[in-house]
Amino acid sequence: MNRPTRRTGLFLVITGAIFWGVGGTVAQKLFQQYAIDVNWLVTTRLLIAGFLLLTVQYFWKNRSQVFDVWKNKRTAVQLFIFGLLGMLAVQYTYMASIKYGNAAVATLLQYLAPVMIIIYLVLRKQTTLTRQDFITVSLALGGCFFLLTNGSLSSLSVPATAIVWGVLSGVALAFYTLYAVPLLKQYDSLVIVGWAMMIGGLALSFIHPPWQMDFTSLTAEAIFYLVFVIIFGTMIAFWFYIKSLQSLSPKETSLLGSLEPLAAVLTTVTWLKEPFGYFQYVGTACIIGMILLLSLNKKSSSKTKKPLKNKKSFRIS
Repeated sequence: MNRPTRRTGLFLVITGAIFWGVGGTVAQKLFQQYAIDVNWLVTTRLLIAGFLLLTVQYFWKNRSQVFDVWKNKRTAVQLFIFGLLGMLAVQYTYMASIKYGNAAVATLLQYLAPVMIIIYLVLRKQTTLTRQDFITVSLALGGCFFLLTNGSLSSLSVPATAIVWGVLSGVALAFYTLYAVPLLKQYDSLVIVGWAMMIGGLALSFIHPPWQMDFTSLTAEAIFYLVFVIIFGTMIAFWFYIKSLQSLSPKETSLLGSLEPLAAVLTTVTWLKEPFGYFQYVGTACIIGMILLLSLNKKSSSKTKKPLKNKKSFRIS
């Protein structure tokens, strides 16, 4: 299997994060303006996006992998766990946080994930804390805070339910990022992401079947938003994000993924016509600075990943 270059990995994670951020904004509009049920949306987007990814794999890539992934008992169990505790957990907790609060707070809380990943790797002695870690985490979290709050803690006054779901989304994203790595050593990202979505969607179908929906109430505009959330905000976003792990470390992928809130803020400003404050420009500068630091400091990045060389659970060899 040909692995993407580092430059390709950067493009994939950045593009995926942007689509992810815009998809969250569009989902909020669906919840608020069209009263779309969060269970139905998560179920539907996972099933459709997962099916499309597996279809692409079957007809345009190595079709044997679509079913080979289930022939090994250990791999099948790992994929099942990833589908439920990774894919479904990330999707549902994030959307639930948006539903009960708003996309800004949900995204801010989700980006506790980079800190969780670094702490976890340090505790497992898979890496050591470096000066770059402190700088990149500070820029990522600081940028997210300023972008989404404009420097005011009062804007975090949301229901406790939204905060709980948001923190859980950060835990789920950290698990999602780390747990996928060994699976990607054996199978194409389309296979892993596609089946994970199908598993998550089928599991949630027992709670809210996708056909239980009044489709006659959907306008052409609502259908367009649904298509965008499913194709770009789900299928392409998750595929690109997980694909980037084949050439970037989990820390880099999770930190670069903080472009999601930047995309969410920009779409809020240009599409929903919300004002853009001074501290939000500061946040933008922090995120761009973090991206440049990770993109240009290849030597430092290589040193950071070196302790993971013989630890297959966290790195693609």
